[in-house]
Amino acid sequence: MTCAYKFRITNCVAKWPGSVHDSRMFRESQLCTAFENGEHDVFLLGDSCYPCRKFLLTPYNAATTTEQKKYNDALCKTRVIIEQTFGILKRRFPCLHNGMRVSPDKASLYTLPCVVLHDIGIYKGDIIPVDELVAVHEENLNIYEPGDGNALRDYICRTYFS
Repeated sequence: MTCAYKFRITNCVAKWPGSVHDSRMFRESQLCTAFENGEHDVFLLGDSCYPCRKFLLTPYNAATTTEQKKYNDALCKTRVIIEQTFGILKRRFPCLHNGMRVSPDKASLYTLPCVVLHDIGIYKGDIIPVDELVAVHEENLNIYEPGDGNALRDYICRTYFS
């Protein structure tokens, strides 16, 4: 699952059993393929279980400089939105929190409608107050064409956290 600011879910795939690693689910998703093909001009933020890619920013595993520590802190503070979104979703729909007593195939049939209803609730301002999105000052990161995600992460770290 991916989400945007204010807990709006932007992508959800519920077909995988719980034992499958998050990075494998993402690697085999249509969303990953779309990012690899350059269909999106935004970044995803991931935790350390994901590989750093030019579209998927992850923390430094062993931050050694002040800039790297600031980068990791900022990434963590921003990435917490997805964890909060999971919590909100589970509070809205207790069946997602308590566990469903159905087969995994049927569970996905129940999970996706919960996600859609959650997004409708966010859009309508139900339960979670949603203010107008704050305009974020965007600087052009396209001035640097990294060969891989690590180079981009280093560039962002040097440019914005020094």
